[in-house]
Amino acid sequence: MDLLLAGKRALVTGSSSGIGAAVARELAGEGCAVVVHGRDRARAEAVAGECAAKGVATAVALGSLTEDAGADAVADTALAAFGGIDIVVNSAGGNVRSDNPPWTEVTSADWTESFNLNLFSVVRLAKRLTPGMIERGWGRIINISSIGGTLWSGRLLDYGSAKAALDHLTGNLSRAIAGHGVTVNAIVPGTVLTPQARTWIETLKRQHGWPDDFAECERIYTRDFNDQPVPRLGRAEEIAAAAAFLASPRSDFTTGALLRIDGGNLKGK
Repeated sequence: MDLLLAGKRALVTGSSSGIGAAVARELAGEGCAVVVHGRDRARAEAVAGECAAKGVATAVALGSLTEDAGADAVADTALAAFGGIDIVVNSAGGNVRSDNPPWTEVTSADWTESFNLNLFSVVRLAKRLTPGMIERGWGRIINISSIGGTLWSGRLLDYGSAKAALDHLTGNLSRAIAGHGVTVNAIVPGTVLTPQARTWIETLKRQHGWPDDFAECERIYTRDFNDQPVPRLGRAEEIAAAAAFLASPRSDFTTGALLRIDGGNLKGK
């Protein structure tokens, strides 16, 4: 199916690895010009090269999104590269603590960092990039959230709270700008096999005495620790395919949606 994305211009944050990199490659394969964002130049340029090999224009934007100046610099680079941005995929985010600490040991600074990374980064870019979308009468904001925003696991309270706030922002912002042709949606993944997820499972392996075989750890995680009916982690390409559809003109009637791709983890919630 032609997603009608040829010629669109996309910024994918956090796209030097993991889900963001998969989304950047997917959009490039559909004909989008892509700005690859990250904090490591070599990794970002490598992903941009993979996108360029698909025959589209690419650019690299480097910088942190956890403060205004960095986010402004990323937005300025993206706008200068292509003269405008039609699609923003907010994939930058994640746990700020990979050591799975008790909630009492998560500091106020950790909480602030988590909200800065997972929520306020999205707000900063939306304020910079939606005005152009509204002026043109078409645009897409796609937020990569997490089942952690809904699941009460007793773990990662700062991360889950930030993602819950992101879900609310997605719906509320969608109401504010849908009349201008700009949709706002979120993808809500379960645990996806990314470098960060690998680090997380390695932490759990050490804490719980799981075997050294990673495939077996994946089965234990999805069977005993995370209790989902699909007995494996998600793959970044599965999230990327959903992002491409939500970015497409074919999804004009979809806004304020939280699309769960979690192996059945939330059990219909």
